Amino acid sequence: MTAVFARKGSRAHLTPGKARWRAIAAAALVAAVLAGCTGEQFQKGYILPPGALEQIPIGASQDQVLIVMGTPSTVATLDGEVFYYISQRSERKVAFMNQQVVDQRVIAIYFDKKRQVRRLANYGLQDGKIFDFISRTTTTSGQELSYLTPLFKLLSFN
Repeated sequence: MTAVFARKGSRAHLTPGKARWRAIAAAALVAAVLAGCTGEQFQKGYILPPGALEQIPIGASQDQVLIVMGTPSTVATLDGEVFYYISQRSERKVAFMNQQVVDQRVIAIYFDKKRQVRRLANYGLQDGKIFDFISRTTTTSGQELSYLTPLFKLLSFN
């Protein structure tokens, strides 16, 4: 006859039912900790005020745009001046994981030679291509595309 000795508090002293309950409690604790760390969202760059684009009619002055939209992220000269307002939204599912970009936008306001609004565009990525969500068109060529492409590549590396 072999005697089995176990110290009180050791795992050998636990019955199978108690061990199962401890495993369930540990799994529930881990799930609760991970659930508390989900859903973080981050906004980088320009935050578009609600209704701002509706306050800028075609023909508005550059000063009116600055009052409504504020200082642009960058300015370019493409057959007149263009104000670009750049933003990126990302999220992280769990606190220790990397952020993933969920939306990138470039608001472009085009001015004519008299510094009046000629056109508005709200660019984002759709199916991997630069897309204007206002005119519902894909930018295909020209100076405009050559300026926008690096902006979206720059945003995607953050």
